[in-house]
Amino acid sequence: MAVYPGTFDPFTSGHRDLVARARVMFDRVIVLLAVNADKQPTSEATARAGRVREAMPAAWGNVEVDTSTGLTTAYCLRRGATVIVRGVRTAADFRYEYQLAAMNERLGMQTIWVPSRPHLAATSSTVARAYRSAQPAGPSLNAEK
Repeated sequence: MAVYPGTFDPFTSGHRDLVARARVMFDRVIVLLAVNADKQPTSEATARAGRVREAMPAAWGNVEVDTSTGLTTAYCLRRGATVIVRGVRTAADFRYEYQLAAMNERLGMQTIWVPSRPHLAATSSTVARAYRSAQPAGPSLNAEK
């Protein structure tokens, strides 16, 4: 079982693509909305979790959505996960993710990185939030069903 953690504010087409790819690599994938006190999301975790669930096709029966506070590794160990899945878009992402992976490994959890597809690499939650606030009636960068 794999855990794909993030704040998913919002859940983008890049996030959805990573879940689609992870779900064929692992028997089960938990999309974990990590509640991070250092971040100020635009909505509560339960609302974001609901939107993530809505973005998942019904046929993806091996994908679960959950929320958690605290360390992701503690959640993973408690749930019996074997790996954390993280997306990487850029070299800067990789540097940051490498540090997280090193810490997670010391805490007993392996991390694998899945590179973003080139056409999705420019999409991030930060960009999607900025676009949404600048274009209130425009098309969405959020995950399509």
